[in-house]
Amino acid sequence: MKAEYRSLYEKFGLNVVYYRKRKKLTQLQLAELADVDRSHISAIELGKVGVSFDVIFKLCEVLDITPKELFDFRA
Repeated sequence: MKAEYRSLYEKFGLNVVYYRKRKKLTQLQLAELADVDRSHISAIELGKVGVSFDVIFKLCEVLDITPKELFDFRA
């Protein structure tokens, strides 16, 4: 990951946390529903890894949101 994009990865991760908590899900529950490892959810939320479109679409499905909402970064 390029250093110049680090803050965007972190903002994306914060949105995942926000919508996960809004659905009252733990990281483990979200991971199971999205069919990914819990450690991957943690890394996404911390902004440490990139995310494939497949995972983005699955997260949106589980969280009942649109991809746009995941990328709608707050100031």
